[in-house]
Amino acid sequence: MVATTDITTADGVVRGLRGRRVSRWRSIPFAAPPIGEFRFRAPQPVQPWSGVRDATDFGYAAMQHRDGARIGPRQAQSTGEDCLTLNVTAPNQPSSTPRPVMVFIHGGGYMIGTSALRLYSGARLALRGDVIVVSINYRLGAFGYVDFGEYSTPDSQFDSNLGLRDQVAALEWVQRNIGAFGGDPNNVTIFGESAGAHAVLALMCTPAAAGLFHRGIAQSAPADWAPTRDEARLFARRCLDELGVDPADAAKALRDAPANDLRKAVDHTVSKVMHEQPGLFPVAPTVDGDYLPTAPIAAFTNGTAHRVPLIIGTNRDEATLFVRFDDTLPTTPDRMRWLLRHVDQALSEGGDSPIFTKLGQTMPTSEERLHEALADYGVAIESRVAAAYPGFPGKRATVRMGGDFTFWRPSVRVMEAHSKFAPTYAYRYDFAPRAVQLAGFGATHALDLIPVFGAVDSVFGRAMTSAGGHRAFREVSHQFQDNWLSFAKTGAPLPNWLPYTEDQRATLIIDYPSRIENDPERVKRLAWQGVRIPALT
Repeated sequence: MVATTDITTADGVVRGLRGRRVSRWRSIPFAAPPIGEFRFRAPQPVQPWSGVRDATDFGYAAMQHRDGARIGPRQAQSTGEDCLTLNVTAPNQPSSTPRPVMVFIHGGGYMIGTSALRLYSGARLALRGDVIVVSINYRLGAFGYVDFGEYSTPDSQFDSNLGLRDQVAALEWVQRNIGAFGGDPNNVTIFGESAGAHAVLALMCTPAAAGLFHRGIAQSAPADWAPTRDEARLFARRCLDELGVDPADAAKALRDAPANDLRKAVDHTVSKVMHEQPGLFPVAPTVDGDYLPTAPIAAFTNGTAHRVPLIIGTNRDEATLFVRFDDTLPTTPDRMRWLLRHVDQALSEGGDSPIFTKLGQTMPTSEERLHEALADYGVAIESRVAAAYPGFPGKRATVRMGGDFTFWRPSVRVMEAHSKFAPTYAYRYDFAPRAVQLAGFGATHALDLIPVFGAVDSVFGRAMTSAGGHRAFREVSHQFQDNWLSFAKTGAPLPNWLPYTEDQRATLIIDYPSRIENDPERVKRLAWQGVRIPALT
């Protein structure tokens, strides 16, 4: 017989599964289903229920391509618009004090993903750190990150930033209810990977999220994804064109169209845009001047982001995963050249001194070639970035360049900016088991999720160490978890990890063994200075 456990929330009683060491509650609603009149509207309050609501199994993942909602080799979660739910994992051992809470936001480019992935339950993390782990769903793609507000009518209103609003609603649920599960609503850490890491940064810049969390962890954040209102409108019009809808009929079509038709139209439009304009990603929180008043990078720079402690970092080999499975990043010479010729040509911004002042006259001999390549301010960005990546346009250099442009370059900007206002801790993840190296991935995008969630001893984790390195991978996992857990409990990682400052740029290199480096990849950092994503055209 399966053991269950009941918890009374503000909306009603939920029944979860009680295991030997942890209990799990699945697909608890944190907002009303965004269907019918609530499609493309801000999340609405949950309707309370009587009796006991079953929370022993997962409901729907957000609308997306079926492959994006895979939760096993041969298993995909059902998708639907009724997806605004979250999951809670809690240790069974009684605690004399409320436990810290860690809220995980899944990645997937704001297009795919689900909190039902077994890895995200966080059972090992909860047990190792004696914390509560929450994982959330939010609307994706067409339903969460396309701003159709221009087509609102008196009868059909369409709100902006729906996925971001969903995340805020989930955090509000945590504030109201996590105490019933043994969690401390006054000690909440949000953490996420990839688009989930971008969401962490966006929430740090969202006024409505103030006070709902107390620290953030951003793993591999494409931090400067931030369509302007005009770019969002242009993209929405392209989506309608793909759907075959006249703008005059848009309100009715958006309200009544089958969900999968809308999903396909937006998916196709995203693919077209990313192939036409490498490096640009149009599906992300929109700078609407209201719910998200300012682009995240600008908010961090001017100090209007929430001044909470932050861990932020990237993986050394981010782009190798995309080369194998997704060709949308700028990882070929032609795509990278197009990007570098179209980016903003500013060589300094936000009060930074010019790049040559930062290089100075005392740079080591190994940097002199770069100094010569930057002989005057008129040098093309392509030239100075290429000079920082020996071997370009060879494949290895180009792939590294594409990963650095997408993830590391904007993350450095956040480190520099936020460290002036709140404790900021920078890292780079370098470790890859031998089998992963032999497969050509290295420390690729999303590999860090395995050690963070303590899945080194899972079937998947053991497959990664089939060629050796299991003990090292386990040690790396313990480093990750102990730092993340210390941060969640106290606002600071373990004592040997120094805060990031512009003077020192202390960065934890997570490896076997780990080490602290000041200003790693300085030449590349300087080469990227001032480079921004091109505008959508």
